[in-house]
Amino acid sequence: MKKSLLALAVLGAFAGAASAQSSVTLFGVLDMSLANVQNKDNAGHSVSTQQMRTDGINSSRLGFRGVEDLGGGLKASFWLEAGMSNDIGTVGGSNGNSNPAGGTGAATIFNRRSTASLLGGFGEVRLGRDYNPSFWNTTIFDPFGTNGVGSALNVVSTLGSGATTLVHTNNSVGYFLPSNIGGVYGQAMIAAGEGVSGNKYQGGRIGWAGGPIDVAVAYGQTLGSNFSDKYKLFDVGGAWSFGGMFKVTGQYVQAKYLDRKQTTWQLGGIVTLGQGEVHIAYTDANMNGSSTTVGFREVDDAKQFAVGYVYNLSKRTALYTAYSRVTNDGSAAFAVGGPGSALGGSSTGFEAGLRHSF
Repeated sequence: MKKSLLALAVLGAFAGAASAQSSVTLFGVLDMSLANVQNKDNAGHSVSTQQMRTDGINSSRLGFRGVEDLGGGLKASFWLEAGMSNDIGTVGGSNGNSNPAGGTGAATIFNRRSTASLLGGFGEVRLGRDYNPSFWNTTIFDPFGTNGVGSALNVVSTLGSGATTLVHTNNSVGYFLPSNIGGVYGQAMIAAGEGVSGNKYQGGRIGWAGGPIDVAVAYGQTLGSNFSDKYKLFDVGGAWSFGGMFKVTGQYVQAKYLDRKQTTWQLGGIVTLGQGEVHIAYTDANMNGSSTTVGFREVDDAKQFAVGYVYNLSKRTALYTAYSRVTNDGSAAFAVGGPGSALGGSSTGFEAGLRHSF
């Protein structure tokens, strides 16, 4: 929704930033659900909880973005985006950055994205905290968009590397190809570690979208917690749409750190039925490697099945429901969330919610 400079001035702290922009947009998503999560370990201990959750089908957020036309085809832009926990009324969260002395990461407002850019016929150069190339394949080719109880990230591991770059990257410099090169798209990113373990990143993504087909390959590597060994992530994914009613998605992911490796593949789809959509995905994660690192287990395999339904009341508002079950093998302990342990057992989640965007 476009806002005038006068309306934006009501936002107080943002008024000064808005006055220098050619156009500024205020946007957001509120996604809330009621859920039941049950975690059961291999000893038969089970914990079931009822929760109010956020981010069931879309990530809740509050954002501001603006563009200034500099002339000659050159533009400058900013993008500030904060995650929201609507159930308790908080904005922002951890930036995923921990200091060398330890800690869980600094709290920040614009934890989802905080960037400044220059755009032109050459593409886009973007600076700041942003989503990295190796994450985009994971989320775009996941029928659940890595949200809610069915997220593919439920069974993804950083293999004890201490990498904080599974989704976002701090202190990054990114480049995006222009959009007019025959369906080819891509990006590259580097990020300085700045003395912070698990944050120094390099990666890229290249893909092609034309007609019903969209395919892409991505790679990223991050220096681990010892500032030398690299956590490497390779992802190839694709989607094929059939007449706008049915889309098949798939991806293959391989993560490596030291002598540990996790291989994950997913097959899913989205079926459009009038105003409704059925989402379905099966994910298989297989782990191999050493058990010498604290917290890492030799046998750590898991499978996840998820199915969901979204009913679009309008372009901005939807009702949804989803179910997911994670089955762990050996000493794996992946879960869809909630308290209790799923060590060598299972984790199930059911949620029903409302999403509204503006």
